[in-house]
This record gives sequence, structure tokens and C-alpha cells, in this order.
Amino acid sequence: MTGITLDLLLLQVFTGLALGTIFVLLAVGLSLIFGLLTVVNFAHGAFFMVGAYMGVYLLGVTGSFWFSLVGVPLVVGVLGLVVERALIRPLYGRGLDYPLLLTFGLGYVLVDLIRIGFGIEGRTFSTPAALQGSVDIGVGHFPLYRLFVMAVTALLLLALWWLIEGTRYGLIIRAGARDPDIVRVLGVDVSRVWLLVFALGTALAGLAGILAAPMRGVYPEMGIPVLIEAFVVTVVGGMGSLRGAVVAGLLIGMVVSLTSLVAPPMANISMFVVMALVLLLRPSGLFGRAGLMG
Repeated sequence: MTGITLDLLLLQVFTGLALGTIFVLLAVGLSLIFGLLTVVNFAHGAFFMVGAYMGVYLLGVTGSFWFSLVGVPLVVGVLGLVVERALIRPLYGRGLDYPLLLTFGLGYVLVDLIRIGFGIEGRTFSTPAALQGSVDIGVGHFPLYRLFVMAVTALLLLALWWLIEGTRYGLIIRAGARDPDIVRVLGVDVSRVWLLVFALGTALAGLAGILAAPMRGVYPEMGIPVLIEAFVVTVVGGMGSLRGAVVAGLLIGMVVSLTSLVAPPMANISMFVVMALVLLLRPSGLFGRAGLMG
């Protein structure tokens, strides 16, 4: 502790925010799907992994990171459309456990398909040349790519907030999450809304995958620890709460980062300590609604 300066502490806070932005992208997609569809998507980590591998593939084909960055969420979003329409939709109304078990198995299927298509060895994903290096942020030099990830996440969150709070479609989403039967009576095709929301949630997971690839590497099992992290963040923030996903994602990112500075062996379990404390004080999470899982 004696060697920790204020500049080092602030630099570690920025590192935690960069880590937290990946958590936020994952947890927002997970919360969006659960909040409207009441589907606990255990394949979310696999969609994250698919996003990373699609990034590798598109980068190899086009040579452009920017094209891959746009193309990956579109491809993974289309995959989400197919999964919701063909697999998830027949299970609506049968309880939480049916889609949970289906997506749990789907996650393993996607991992095996990636192993068949790309092999069991990991792939490298280099930081694009334009985003290599570091910049001086006043308390030290910070990787430019991580600042880019933070900026992209911030812009996406603003766009998502505008979509949900400032558009007619967002109004339908919010109304459908509270009472889908009333929305149906008003003549809205709720099933189409659910389809697009599931696709949006999976697209966010895919985007998180390609953004995390230069920092975490690309390998078939990369979605497993990420799924655990996403659920920890979602539980801490409150199941189905988008605001909770944002706050909890940044909080968990900073806790892990600061713990790795002062007590590195505790870094991997620090998020679970936070989750336990939150659940003891607020069983529904920081912004969750009591009884949502019932």
C-alpha cells in the first residue's frame, strides 16, 4: 500500500471503467432480454464468443477493423433473430426454466460449432493500427484503444436511452415489459417486438465480443467466464434493470481493478463479494423490482 500514489490510483480507476464498459455492454443486453421477455439467456456468453470469432473472420476477409466492428453486431443480431423465432418463441409461457435450459444447451452447441469451424486453438486479434499506443490523461499514459471502447459504449448507451425513452418504439417496449396483454389489445404485434429486442440484446453481446477481443484474446471457451461476470453484474444491478446494468457494470469493473492493485489474489473473487453484500442488503439488486423472478 505504501507504494500507491494518487496518480496510480486514478489510473487504476480508469482501467476499471474500461473493464466496466465491457461488463455494461454484456449486462445491458442480458437485462434487456430478461426485462421484456423474462428469458434468462444462458447463451449470452456464447453470443459474446461468436462476436469475437466473427470479428476474426470478417477482419481476415476484409482487412478492415471498422467494417468488422459494424458487421459483427449485425451478424450476431441476425443469429439472435433466428434463435428467438425458431427456439425461444415456442417456450413462452412455460416458465423460466424451459428457455433457461434451452439457452444453456445452445451455448454448448455454439461453442462446439466454433471449434469445428475455427479449431480448438485460440486466435489473435490485434489492436487496429489507428488505436494503438497510449495517450496522456493527466495522471499517466492510458491505452488509446481502451479509451475508444469507453467512448463507443457511452455513445451506444445514449442511443439505447433515446430508443427506449424517446421513441414510439421505446414506448411499446416499456409497455410490453409491464403488460403485454394490454399492448396486444391495442393492436401491437408483441411477438415482433420480442423478436427485435432479443436480436438487439444478442447484437450487444456480439459487439462486446469484438471490442474485448484485442484485450482478452479469442478462444472457444471465452464466453464461460464472461457469462458469469455478466450475471454477477445483472444480479447486482437488478434483473431486468438497464440502469442497474450500467451502474453495476462500472461498479464491478472498478472493484475488480482496484482490488487487483491492492490485493491481486482477491481480484477474481471481489465481484462475488460485492454481489453477496448487495443481495444481503437488497435481495432484488440495486435497481431491481421485487418479485420479478416469480
